[in-house]
Amino acid sequence: MKKIFFFSVVILFFVACKHLNSHSDKTIFKLNLSATATHLDPAFSSDQPNTWSCNLLYNGLVQLDNHLQVQPCIAKRWEISEDRKTYTFHLRKDVFFHDNVCFKNAEGRKVVANDFVFSFNRLLDPATAARGNWVFENIVTAVNPFVTINDSTLQIHLLKPFAPFLQRLAIPYCSVIPHEAITFYGKDFRSNPVGTGPFKFLKWNEGEVLILHKNETYFEFDSAGNRLPYLDAVNISFISNKSTEFLKFLNHELDFVSDIDVSLKDNILTKDGKLQPRYTNEFKLLKGPYLNTEYFSILMDTSAAILKNSPLQNKKIRQAINYAFDRNEMLLFLRNNRGIAATAGFVPPSLYIESNNLNFGYYYLPERSLQLLKEAGFENGIGLSEITLHTTDQYQDFAVYIKDKLEDIGIKTKIEIVDPRMLRQMRVNMETNFFRSSWIADYPDAETYLNLFYSKSGAPPNYTRYNNLQYDMLFEKAITETDIILRNELYIQLDSIITNDAPIIPLFYDEVYRFVQNNIYGLEPDALNMLQLKNVQKKN
Repeated sequence: MKKIFFFSVVILFFVACKHLNSHSDKTIFKLNLSATATHLDPAFSSDQPNTWSCNLLYNGLVQLDNHLQVQPCIAKRWEISEDRKTYTFHLRKDVFFHDNVCFKNAEGRKVVANDFVFSFNRLLDPATAARGNWVFENIVTAVNPFVTINDSTLQIHLLKPFAPFLQRLAIPYCSVIPHEAITFYGKDFRSNPVGTGPFKFLKWNEGEVLILHKNETYFEFDSAGNRLPYLDAVNISFISNKSTEFLKFLNHELDFVSDIDVSLKDNILTKDGKLQPRYTNEFKLLKGPYLNTEYFSILMDTSAAILKNSPLQNKKIRQAINYAFDRNEMLLFLRNNRGIAATAGFVPPSLYIESNNLNFGYYYLPERSLQLLKEAGFENGIGLSEITLHTTDQYQDFAVYIKDKLEDIGIKTKIEIVDPRMLRQMRVNMETNFFRSSWIADYPDAETYLNLFYSKSGAPPNYTRYNNLQYDMLFEKAITETDIILRNELYIQLDSIITNDAPIIPLFYDEVYRFVQNNIYGLEPDALNMLQLKNVQKKN
């Protein structure tokens, strides 16, 4: 079966080359995604395969640069009203949808303001059942939130000021799509994407390969006046085995790999997370901060039946767990130092304007753990009932590490490995009170993390069911604060409240690890781990 699959991918790859041109100077960027894409409709771009694919096919009003700052995209400029509730966007007049049979004469037409009105209303429409409807829910007005002033002017009306609104608009969910494509394809739009992006759709054999071609009329140019993108095509395979993926990379069958399987870490990386010397001339390692926090969650809703007699309802015990293990040692042993120990709260410190004044967080202090247990009435853990930690197979090694450290201070711990889908359901149904979690930022603002503990958020994302009136009031104040310095201070206060109450056990802030061939240029690490290929060059 594996040989059949491999040869089918190879055949499709050469078909793509033939469609492109038979000349050898065509540049085709080859990558693999270990999870298959399920949707090429941006309204459903909720996980990495879908998001990465959609990011190549579509554009929105704004975009993020390499420093995660909001920049113009289809909107060339905008104004925000004095009350911060009306955003007026002025659109470029040289942006066209990809050629497609859904249009008259199969030629893509110019994007106008009403296309955004259609796209955003569709995102909110319950009939769409979009994964990205939360972007606008409870943010925009209930009546006429999106208004066309003229073909090149769009207004968006908010219920109240929302500081990170522009950052939200940069999410792929907010991409513009043509109404003709939805009318023509209906639900099949998921596999017949029509966007404005640097690459246009050619072929998708689900679970096998996705082939995209250069958009020859793309509207963005580089600083020298050259039209983007540089690449002629993108070939995405879907091989689930990360070891197989990396072997193909070593054999130059792939141009790029994101992260590596844990089984390869010692072969590829040194203990301090650098390339092994034997590979330093073979390919490049690009790494940088990743807005992803890995942690364990604790259910806080006292009405849940599973919490009866649970020691985790005692804050001192939750704090004792946080002090009981060495996060730096854990990263060294289990990840070859890939990541940063989460000793400064829940929000990755890189999201704060100034992170030097973060005076909260947990370090390895077993003596403090023992003292907290004693204060809780369970000296050396005596009389404390066993706790159960639910995790997935992928994070079993972290669970075992934590279990060993907890038992060193007298907290008996049982590990149960469950399927990721089952764990998601258990979290929704409050069938677990101690469970593995992670949160990847949707956009570069601390609000995307702190919203997880806002009681009105519901579950998802508030799977801990944390409910704190002081926190809620401070959160509502923070997201309407327009002064960036004051908002940053409020975010830090919120993070410190969460850290002290300890509804979570932060493990580490992740890092992006990208491996690229030496002939690839312009592919940078991205703190949101988004795939940007419009500026990438491949030297033959």
